[in-house]
Amino acid sequence: MNQLAAMGPIVARAHFANDLVEGLSATPKTTPPKWFYDAEGSRLFGEITRLEEYYPTRTEMALLKQVGPEIAEAAGPGRVVVEYGSGSGDKAALLLSALTAPAAYVCLEIDPGAAQATADTVAARFPGLPTRGVAGDFTHLPQDPPALPRGPRLGFFPGSTLGNFDPAEAQTLLSDMRGHLGAGAALLLGADLVKDAAVLEAAYDDAKGVTADFNLNLLARANRDLGADFDLTAFAHEARWNPEASRIEMHLRSLKDQTVHLAGKAFAFTAGETIHTESSYKFTPKSLQDLAEKAGWKLQQLWTDPKDWFALAILTA
Repeated sequence: MNQLAAMGPIVARAHFANDLVEGLSATPKTTPPKWFYDAEGSRLFGEITRLEEYYPTRTEMALLKQVGPEIAEAAGPGRVVVEYGSGSGDKAALLLSALTAPAAYVCLEIDPGAAQATADTVAARFPGLPTRGVAGDFTHLPQDPPALPRGPRLGFFPGSTLGNFDPAEAQTLLSDMRGHLGAGAALLLGADLVKDAAVLEAAYDDAKGVTADFNLNLLARANRDLGADFDLTAFAHEARWNPEASRIEMHLRSLKDQTVHLAGKAFAFTAGETIHTESSYKFTPKSLQDLAEKAGWKLQQLWTDPKDWFALAILTA
């Protein structure tokens, strides 16, 4: 079964406009990273994951292959897998291949096309497995989700997407996932670990400029979808490591004094002013455990790759 419960494009544009107006009205200016992922943004991110500098995807996938049997044992049989932010479905395929008799697969993705594509990909790889693509925002999860099949659920939140949220937001998100997944749930969580600053900064500012294109596509999307008038040549991508906050920050720096129009409002930029478009917090095993426990989860088991660059953790409710 393939079913897509899509958020309407008019509603999505309204949310996009509201979030950008709110963020650009703040000091400092900021935007939520979830709006990176229209069709072009998803394509560019797929390209990023194949870059030499971008280690998280290949490291996590290698770790999934390595510890798959242990994950299956920890999770138990018959799980309904619910992936938050589905991406290509490649990681889900690795997980489903390792699990014992998975009961169903549901992917929740903010872009309707990506949700449907992932569901179709998984359905093709696992004939007979009920799959469902749900378009929606995993930062606003219902506590009684009608779209999920019955059965014990295993949430899947790979890619260190958790690091895109500040600690208070991340705690709320993990708590909401616990409610969304229900009694007896488990969550398989991917988390990028603290490492050398040079490795981190290169991963978010690659030599080919793909990450810069990905960052600037947020402004291009605002122009396409909202009728904004961002001059993409007047902004530059910037990635920086913030050791005090333990996070990589992505910014778009204004190269001149300028005014941008969006949703009937004017936003003034001074030369050098930035829009903070994304944070990517990096964890230690201890900080990840503390965060999970604050959100009401128990850390059951944690695995890391040989370099201790990336972690997978099973949390239980």
